[in-house]
Amino acid sequence: MSASGGTKAIVAALAANLAIAVAKFVAFLFSGSSSMLAESVHSLADSGNQGLLLLGGKKAQREATPQHPFGYGRERYIYAFLVSIVLFSVGGMFAVYEGYTKIKEPHEIEAWYWPVGVLVFAIIAESFSFRTAIKESNPLRGDQSWKEFVRRAKAPELPVVLLEDLGALVGLVLALGGVGLALLTGNGVWDGIGTLCIGILLIVIAIVLAAETKSLLLGEAAGIDEVRKIEAAVVDGDTVTRLIHMRTLHLGPEELLVAAKIAVRHDDSATEVANAINAAEDRIRTAVPIARVIYLEPDIYSEKAASAGENPAKARTETLDKTNPETPDGTAH
Repeated sequence: MSASGGTKAIVAALAANLAIAVAKFVAFLFSGSSSMLAESVHSLADSGNQGLLLLGGKKAQREATPQHPFGYGRERYIYAFLVSIVLFSVGGMFAVYEGYTKIKEPHEIEAWYWPVGVLVFAIIAESFSFRTAIKESNPLRGDQSWKEFVRRAKAPELPVVLLEDLGALVGLVLALGGVGLALLTGNGVWDGIGTLCIGILLIVIAIVLAAETKSLLLGEAAGIDEVRKIEAAVVDGDTVTRLIHMRTLHLGPEELLVAAKIAVRHDDSATEVANAINAAEDRIRTAVPIARVIYLEPDIYSEKAASAGENPAKARTETLDKTNPETPDGTAH
């Protein structure tokens, strides 16, 4: 996985979640708190999620094959989507069920110092993990808001870790509140309510992650800045006079496909056109290094064809009309 995949943030989150999961489960055994059980399962699910992200990053590094000519970059999107499913089913639905059960049949919390102590420890550990994720994300985030970063990031790992860590911290506060109210009132229902709130929180985060990774799986275009750089790089004003239309697609977080129709001079030779295409590809790769798969189609620019929009078939028909005028009976020469 590349540095932008946030490997450091994933490893930090994995280490924190494994330690926290063990501590929470021990606290559940001594106290019987359903919030602690839900939180231990949550941390265990998060640990599995970080393992999935690391596995996806490793699989994405495989070389392209004849069956997969564009490589395996989207493996990272697939495993990020699996994370949302695990978070929803193992984390969220389990916590909702456990919370409902505890509300229906409440019981007092025993050995209160275990859950309270573990929750405080977990908040500290998760804070360090969250801080690492923020530190890793800031260079990539630039001047974007956090909401924009999560929605626009092409590498799924950092947004996933950020949302998981944020959800973990909020869940820990909810668990601490539920346990605290149960201890103060002597009513175990509050513990169940805290557990239920944790489950709802995890389900909401899982839905957000699923929606974002689904968009990446379907195929997203390059960002606005990358598109502008490519547009500026294509045209040199000499051999390539105009960009007629262009499509971009992320084959993976660090691999971009660029397909464009470019205008060349009508009197250029085949050699000159080929050289113009090669030069344009070099300029694009220099401007946007992740543009690794580039297809450029040369054409003669036509105002009439351009006015038809970016419909390649219609534009091609307009171009043929100019080069192959029809005879009176409707057949082309």
